Amino acid sequence: MSSLTADAGTPGLAPTLESVLRKATWRIVPLFVVCFGVAYLDRVNISFAKLQMQSELGLSEAAYGFGASVFFISYLVFEIPSNMILARVGARLWIARIMISWGIASALMMFVRTEAWFYVLRFLLGMFEAGFVPGAVYYFTQWFPARQRGQINSYFFTSIALCGILGGPISGAIMKYMDAVGGLHGWQWLFLLEGMPSVVLGFVVIKWLDDRVEDAKWLDPREKAILAARLEQEPRSGSTHSFGVALRQPSTYVFSVIYLGLAMGIYGILFWMPQLVKTAGTNDTFIIGLITMLPYLLALVGVTLIAWNSYRTGERRWHLTGCALAGVVGYVMCGVFGNSTVMLVIGLSIAATGIIASFGLFWVLPARVLTGLAAAGGLALINSVGQFGGIIGPWMVGLVKDATGSADAALYAIAGVCALSAVLIVWCLPKRVYARDESLEAGSASLGDEGLVEPMLVRSDRG
Repeated sequence: MSSLTADAGTPGLAPTLESVLRKATWRIVPLFVVCFGVAYLDRVNISFAKLQMQSELGLSEAAYGFGASVFFISYLVFEIPSNMILARVGARLWIARIMISWGIASALMMFVRTEAWFYVLRFLLGMFEAGFVPGAVYYFTQWFPARQRGQINSYFFTSIALCGILGGPISGAIMKYMDAVGGLHGWQWLFLLEGMPSVVLGFVVIKWLDDRVEDAKWLDPREKAILAARLEQEPRSGSTHSFGVALRQPSTYVFSVIYLGLAMGIYGILFWMPQLVKTAGTNDTFIIGLITMLPYLLALVGVTLIAWNSYRTGERRWHLTGCALAGVVGYVMCGVFGNSTVMLVIGLSIAATGIIASFGLFWVLPARVLTGLAAAGGLALINSVGQFGGIIGPWMVGLVKDATGSADAALYAIAGVCALSAVLIVWCLPKRVYARDESLEAGSASLGDEGLVEPMLVRSDRG
């Protein structure tokens, strides 16, 4: 967040747009990063639990893959309604509700005894979590101008890498050292201990977040006026178009297919990385956790650099295309060198860096053609279609592995859909989506002087 440098809160200095944005960034983004990291941990910790629970419950590879996919079926069904409710009741309460309910559902996974209950609880987890990602992206549109949102989104999605860096060793350690404690298996402790933080964070969200700029007690009236004035300058920012507008936009469906490919890319890594590392020759769960940490650690560095360069240049199209192509290269390497732990980790690192970085860049673009309720519903629709990647990817890998004894063909298929996303990014979106962002300084200059700020103060007081 260092690029948003300023003098926020310094006594005796008038606030600037940059200082207010920096203050808002530090107030909002770290909490969302932690929440999303915990969400991803609860979503994918079955990839570690699988190493024990699969044999204990007698699950086939296909059954595990389907259970991983069931999460996304309910996620898809409830995604749009959830985000439409969020837009009407406010992000603070609705995101808190999402987190508390999904934390409880994740912890209940410790009681799974049969294949049927495995599917039921995965379905409930997806239903309760539905709406979180597009809700967060929509929330950022209420607080940050378009130029900053690429960087803000990138910070948000680095939580996937942080989840992998911390989650792998933690999950591996819990399963190894808590196994048989209190008569519970390690995988049961895994679900319990990693589900409870979501519940706690839900209450933190209620206390910490504000739905609107004018509600923020941590901004003084002048800071609120500066930020509100800048947000009013966003293209079509005052629109309250209905969800039907999003459905009539051809670009909505192009975005959806692009995101489908990117989502398949990330879920191939999240749900199968521990198993791929084990297949390459490592059996100790704690060591597997340490090895899976490496691709995420390298991805964290790469994502930060890519986000910074895109922010610096204001360019999205070729940054995003390059990220999708990195997914292609990484997955092909995983298929070719699946028996070499070193080469596998390099391939996974390339794929993870490209795919995780692509999310932050991607989510800036739909907001350029969708606003208001159209944005809330449209972002949820795009994310919902993308969740087919979560349905198809893990299940496909499981089926292929059951049938052939190897996941190579599935890895090549995931590389193919990442390549399709790259083609659509380059040739199939309207030109206005890729217009370079205006500079922060230009935005600040256009706010200019007291003549714009004072009327904003008056409007803010009225309402």
